[in-house]
Amino acid sequence: MYLEKIQCENDIKKIPRDKLPELAREIREFLIEKISVTGGHLGSNLGAVELTMALHLFLDLPTDKIVWDVGHQSYTHKLLTGRRDGFDTLRKYGGMAGFPKRAESNCDSFNTGHSSTSISAGLGLVKARDLMGEKHTVVSVIGDGSLTGGMAYEALNNASKLETNFIVVLNDNNMSISENVGGVSKYLNGIRTADSYLDLKESIFTKLMNIPGGEGVVKTIRKTKSTLKSMVIPGMFFEDMGITYLGPVNGHDIGAILELLNDAKRKKGPVLVHVITQKGKGYEPAERHPARFHGTEPFVIETGLPSTPRTKANYTDVFSTVMMKLGDRNPEVVAITAAMADGTGLKRFRNVFPERFFDVGIAEEHAVTFAAGLAAGGLKPVVCIYSSFLQRAYDQILHDVCIQNLPVVFAIDRAGVVGSDGETHQGIFDISYLSTIPNMTIMAPKNKWELSDMMKFAVSYDGPIAIRYPRGTAYDGLEEYRAPIAYGESELIYRGSDIALIALGSMMPTAEKVRDELEADGVDVTLVNARFAKPIDEDMLKSVMRVHRMIVIMEENVGTGGYGERCREFLDEAGYTGKVITVNIPDEYVEHGNVDILKKVIGIDKDSVLAKIRRFM
Repeated sequence: MYLEKIQCENDIKKIPRDKLPELAREIREFLIEKISVTGGHLGSNLGAVELTMALHLFLDLPTDKIVWDVGHQSYTHKLLTGRRDGFDTLRKYGGMAGFPKRAESNCDSFNTGHSSTSISAGLGLVKARDLMGEKHTVVSVIGDGSLTGGMAYEALNNASKLETNFIVVLNDNNMSISENVGGVSKYLNGIRTADSYLDLKESIFTKLMNIPGGEGVVKTIRKTKSTLKSMVIPGMFFEDMGITYLGPVNGHDIGAILELLNDAKRKKGPVLVHVITQKGKGYEPAERHPARFHGTEPFVIETGLPSTPRTKANYTDVFSTVMMKLGDRNPEVVAITAAMADGTGLKRFRNVFPERFFDVGIAEEHAVTFAAGLAAGGLKPVVCIYSSFLQRAYDQILHDVCIQNLPVVFAIDRAGVVGSDGETHQGIFDISYLSTIPNMTIMAPKNKWELSDMMKFAVSYDGPIAIRYPRGTAYDGLEEYRAPIAYGESELIYRGSDIALIALGSMMPTAEKVRDELEADGVDVTLVNARFAKPIDEDMLKSVMRVHRMIVIMEENVGTGGYGERCREFLDEAGYTGKVITVNIPDEYVEHGNVDILKKVIGIDKDSVLAKIRRFM
């Protein structure tokens, strides 16, 4: 096996050139085998095998630098830098990360996890190189999906002023997670389907020279300010920005990619190398269903089907069903997503109400301000974005939605600890950053029925409102407790007299287990479903502080700025003299790993909460 010969960076250069296709095949077989067990990002990595190999042949790592956009396509890069053994623990707690990590290897030049950042980071590395008087090569790799994010164009605009070499590789597979949308996708599609510049030039000149007066036309074209190249060569959008465009090139032809990279290195200034790849290449199920294999759970290699089929609905499924019903009942309801129609559960809404569904691409900031415009125009927009991605639109939420008090609904998926994707994807800050904004209301459901009720309430509410719900199976306990949603009011589940447990959203199942164990010990426990993270239910807090000697407040969010901190502040000001315990996530980043393990590590699982309570009883 040639893959076994890769023990560290640059070992690929020892492989005979005629054996590189065999190495590419071995890499694909290795990735399919390992990811079928651990889960992970498969389609994007299978599509980038030859491109990554070409980059490693072209560069001298770690002196030269590669910046991967998002980084979910960096598995081959990890293999080629000697991290083969790490794939047995890929995305597991304490194991190898699914994204580039500087702490993991000096060949990972920049930590990434969110989209559209690689050109900005790469440009920073270039300027640092120049100021330090160094000569190494910097390459930023960005997908065509990431080019729908405005930050990429801010970076390209800035990079156009460069007078030293900077290479941007556009990995174009017509996909982000779902199929790309918008004008950028249409423009790139035109490039993909165009003939090469040289073929076009030859064809046009031949035809012109064979018609009467054609020779004069050729001379005129050559003399015009807009040259023949600008008329027919793909990529003039980039050229007009001052960025040299090379390509497109077959992204599975290592030799052709290397030729363009070597051409790019000779240029003074920014160069964009356009590489066309196929997402999921080499594995038929991933080729047929690239969105499903973007981030996959463990699967059966022969069929591509999940190893452990899901038997219960998750919160995204529940949201999807509720959106269908709301869309059917109210023609003013519209749905917005940022390139995540599948992941957010809006695919069904899109299929039934295509004219009321908007996929804006990887552009969370635009999604929010666009929603504000829809709301100002009389519609009821529901913006569905993962918690960690919504962070990017904080300014737009504040300025464009909340200052105007517009009725925009934020459906915040993946709120709380999400697990294997690690620090960049944990949704543990949304309560904190949204709570700072006047006019914002924040809700969190205890189970699947309450998510449905909260969505209906939110659509009827006349102001900005957010509903945060976790990744994973929707809790189906406490079905018999379904008090109507009233603004700012919590729900009493059990009434006791010793200790009050006040739990928000996803912490309710844990709180219920904690109560059961305390009751078995003879402790009389009140259990309150908080429902609203903002505003806090002050009447409920006044009620429990009069009776209970200890109040435990539980949330799946960081402590600073969270629900528990605001409740504690209120209780202090109200003169409560009992013990207040806040159960939350420490103010630190949470690494990748199994969710149950992570909750234990950060101290928000049942046993940790019980231990904390018993220390103070």
